[in-house]
Amino acid sequence: MTEKARGTARRWCRFFFGIYLIALVYFLFFSEEWGRTVLTGTYRYNLVPFREIGRYLKYREQIGTGRVFLNLAGNVIGFIPFGGLLPALSNRRTSFFRVLLLSFEVSLFVEIAQLVLKVGSCDVDDILLNIFGSCIGYCLYRLVIRYLRRGIR
Repeated sequence: MTEKARGTARRWCRFFFGIYLIALVYFLFFSEEWGRTVLTGTYRYNLVPFREIGRYLKYREQIGTGRVFLNLAGNVIGFIPFGGLLPALSNRRTSFFRVLLLSFEVSLFVEIAQLVLKVGSCDVDDILLNIFGSCIGYCLYRLVIRYLRRGIR
């Protein structure tokens, strides 16, 4: 890949990353359809790992498969672009560990903000699912890079 093509690809990645961050902030804090309005009753949060994941899986019949999928897979899918676009923004190679750490930091910030603002719900399981999604995104990024390098040779 030429230096000009790399620069163009990086600009497109910055553009898509910016759009992604705007959409992420909207869905995490402002979207009423996703239950992100300020609560007036008792605020609930979960600080026990795997408690909500287990509850969703155990009571999937009562909760509904769609809602279970939306919560669990939505947290994973929502962070795949983070893990895939983040290394594409850097001039040097971004390690798996760095993406893992950054996704943890962003997820932790989001959950703490939801706790303080009482918007959505603060759930440690969301952090775990978000990190998993970022890891998938990073692996997909590495696969694409490997494919592109093979195509060039």
